[in-house]
Amino acid sequence: MFDFSLAELMVVMVVALIVIGPERLPKVARTLGHLYGRAQRYVNGVKSDIARDMAIDEYRQLQIKVQAEAVALQQTLQQAGQSVDLQVQQLNQAAVLPAVSSKPDIKKP
Repeated sequence: MFDFSLAELMVVMVVALIVIGPERLPKVARTLGHLYGRAQRYVNGVKSDIARDMAIDEYRQLQIKVQAEAVALQQTLQQAGQSVDLQVQQLNQAAVLPAVSSKPDIKKP
C-alpha cells in the first residue's frame, strides 16, 4: 500500500518527536496504533461482508441453475413415462384384438 524506506521512516519519527515532544509521544503512538487497528478491523469487516454477499449470490445462481435442471429432468421423465404408458396401451390393445378374433364361433342349437 504505502512504501516507506527506513530513512523516510526515521525522518518521520524525528519530526514527530520534535513536534509532539517526548512526554506525549508514547500516548500519541498508542492512540495511533489503536486507530490503525480499528481501521484494519473495519476494512477486514467490509471485505468479509463483500465476500459473503458474493458467495450468497453465487449460491443463488447455483440454486436457480439446479432448479432449472430439475424441472427439465422432471419434464423428460414425464414424457418418457407417457411414452411408456402409450406403448403399453398399444401392446395391450394388440394382445386383446387377436384374442377376440380367435374365439371360436359358438353356434346356438
